[in-house]
Amino acid sequence: MSFSDLFDSGFKKRNEDHFASIVRVAMDDGIITDEEKAFLDRLARNLDISEADYKMILKDYQSHPINPPTSYDRRLERLYDLARMVYVDHIKGDHEEIVLRKIAIGLGFSSENVKYIVDKALTLVNNGVDLDTFTEEMKQMNR
Repeated sequence: MSFSDLFDSGFKKRNEDHFASIVRVAMDDGIITDEEKAFLDRLARNLDISEADYKMILKDYQSHPINPPTSYDRRLERLYDLARMVYVDHIKGDHEEIVLRKIAIGLGFSSENVKYIVDKALTLVNNGVDLDTFTEEMKQMNR
């Protein structure tokens, strides 16, 4: 096995675990709504989750560990990616923001200010900022 194979499999595993964590958040009420399913479908495509892996994760999502990023920068990076996906796919409405808030809590953001964090993230992405600007602006919220 080559070094690149190890990197690819590690990256794939992280994506699968990240996806399974999001499925777990979506399943917190026991069902996945049509809107959540559509969101998960788009996310699976963006994370390069195969259809077979997607079905396996949906069936047995609890077998995957929840691995929220330990560093604040990594949490912001994942939030940035998810907010961009919501923006690029032109997902609008309260329901999508609620799902994004659930995911943000699953990423380790505080439930007390998650609405503000998600609103700020979506505003920044809407304004077309890059990851570095996004990270800096989000960090300024905590000062």
